[in-house]
Amino acid sequence: MAKDSSNGLKEFWAEIPRIDEDFLGSIRDWKNVQIASEDEVIWLKGFTDEQSVSAEIQQLPNFLLYELREGLLFRKDALVPTKKVRTALLWTPIDKALRLTFPSSNNNFFGIDEKVEVKLKPSEEEQPAFALVSSISEIKESIISLPKFKLENIEWIVINDKALFIGNPLLSLRGKTYWTKDNHLLPTGFDFEFKNLSSLLQRKYNTDQDHWLVWNEDGSYLNINKNDFRKLSVSSFRLTEKAKEWI
Repeated sequence: MAKDSSNGLKEFWAEIPRIDEDFLGSIRDWKNVQIASEDEVIWLKGFTDEQSVSAEIQQLPNFLLYELREGLLFRKDALVPTKKVRTALLWTPIDKALRLTFPSSNNNFFGIDEKVEVKLKPSEEEQPAFALVSSISEIKESIISLPKFKLENIEWIVINDKALFIGNPLLSLRGKTYWTKDNHLLPTGFDFEFKNLSSLLQRKYNTDQDHWLVWNEDGSYLNINKNDFRKLSVSSFRLTEKAKEWI
C-alpha cells in the first residue's frame, strides 16, 4: 500500500554560489539549517516553512530554494524536478560552518572568511521607541513646561548641542527616536543587516554591558557610558543651559 505523504512535512534544500557565501551571515543564527560544499556551490537544508518564505531568504543573491520530493529537487510550485538530490555531502550546522572572526585592521568590520562591513538596513518589524535625541535649542521651552511626573522616569545626557533621553514612557518631543537591542540604541525602523552581529558587537565593544552603543544609519556609532546619564528634571536642564552659556 502506497504511503500517503499529503500530511508529511516539507523538506527544503537550497543552493548558492560559493562566491556569495558571505551573504549567508544573515541566516547564520538559524541553527536548524545545515550546510555542505560541492565544488563552486554551497548546499543548505533543514529550513522550516516559515524560514523558506522569510525576508532574509528573499534578500540572498543567486539563492535557489528547492523542495525535496522522493529524491528529486523541485523549484517552488514546479511540477517537473530541476535536478537529483546530491549525495555524499558532508553536512555541518551553519553556525559552526560559518565562523565569524574579528579583524584586527578595522574595528567596524566583521568577517566570514572575507570581511563584512557592519551596516544597518530598514526593518519590517516595529519596535517601541526607548531613546530620543533632540536639539537642546529646539526643546528647551518644552522641557521647562513639562510636569514633574513626565520627567521622573527619564535619564539624559548632553552630547554637544543635543540631548539624549532614555526611559519609558518616552517624552513627546521633536527629535530622532531609537529602540534598544542588546545594549545597542538603533534608529527606529532599522536593524543590523546581519542580525547575529548584535551580540558579537557587544562582546567586542561592551563586554561589561556598562555602555550604550548608539548607531547611525551609515553604520557609525557612539559609545556612551551608562553611568554618565543623570535623572532628568527642570532644574538639571536649566543648570545645563547656564553652564553652556558660560562656555
